[in-house]
Amino acid sequence: MNLPNLLTLARIFFMPLVVAALVQERRVYSLSPIGLDLEIGNEIIALIIFLVAACTDMLDGYFARKWSQITTLGTLLDPVADKLLISATLIALVEIKAVPAWIVILIIGRDFAISGLRSIAMSEGYLIPASDLGKSKMILQVFGVALSMLALRSPEYRAAATYAMWAAAIFTIVSAVDYARQFWRQIDISVKKRRRRELILLDRARRRAARGTIAGS
Repeated sequence: MNLPNLLTLARIFFMPLVVAALVQERRVYSLSPIGLDLEIGNEIIALIIFLVAACTDMLDGYFARKWSQITTLGTLLDPVADKLLISATLIALVEIKAVPAWIVILIIGRDFAISGLRSIAMSEGYLIPASDLGKSKMILQVFGVALSMLALRSPEYRAAATYAMWAAAIFTIVSAVDYARQFWRQIDISVKKRRRRELILLDRARRRAARGTIAGS
């Protein structure tokens, strides 16, 4: 197990910690036992864990490319870890009424749909890589979720959090259209190749049958 894959697994491990910190009863913890005159709420703890988890998404890809440790497991596990972290956190935010439910339904529904398209493409022997739009969507989702958590403690960030989630929703739709376009293009190429191969085999069979008829006469 290399470091990039460990970072991806760590992101999955952080997910239930973020959810648990968000949905529990509001509490404030004093940091005076460790020498800091500061109090921190569970929503800030959730925010810190979430940001650390989000950072692992950048680090695992960076180290995988730098050390040439891109593996099939990492390629398959990385988007799953991203979706689990974002989806679980958004559902928790809906539970505490910090994010509109329709935006969460849109984001999670899009992720399920794109995962299905990717699975179909892989069965045809094609891999649909993450696009720049998909990466931008992920960044906006992380930014929107972080602001929504921060707004739980500081209401003055509520408007910024709302705008960020709207932007994430728009990029979610745009990136879904882009992935669908890539999918249909790859499938169209696959179908054309299959039909061409079938026509070649059919033509060969006809020629063999014609040669057999001539030889028999």
